[in-house]
Amino acid sequence: MLTLVLAAPLFLVFEVWQLVLSERYLGIKQIARGADPRTLGLGEVTAFFWSTLLLIYWAWMVLLLVPTFGRVHGLALIVVTMIGFSLRRGSGLKWVLVILTFEGAIRIGLLLSLSVMAWRRF
Repeated sequence: MLTLVLAAPLFLVFEVWQLVLSERYLGIKQIARGADPRTLGLGEVTAFFWSTLLLIYWAWMVLLLVPTFGRVHGLALIVVTMIGFSLRRGSGLKWVLVILTFEGAIRIGLLLSLSVMAWRRF
């Protein structure tokens, strides 16, 4: 089960990538222009990899609930993601970037903590 936790650095990179993409599509420049990011669209390859990685990420978070090592981090990641999603659904476009940034920062902190714990145990 330690190998399951050792995947945390990969998802840490994914979280940083998500923050970069969210800044690109929902950034201050887009808001200033009044552009709706839903009309910009992602490239097919980017959308495929992003969707696939999100599904794998969710499966990994659920699998983290099985071993005792990493269970708290897995539960915290799921809770933060669900709270962030519910806040983003009810927010205006200008606040979505703020919520995504805070949510991503919390998830990055949790993944970094999990990575360090796994490294020390390894």
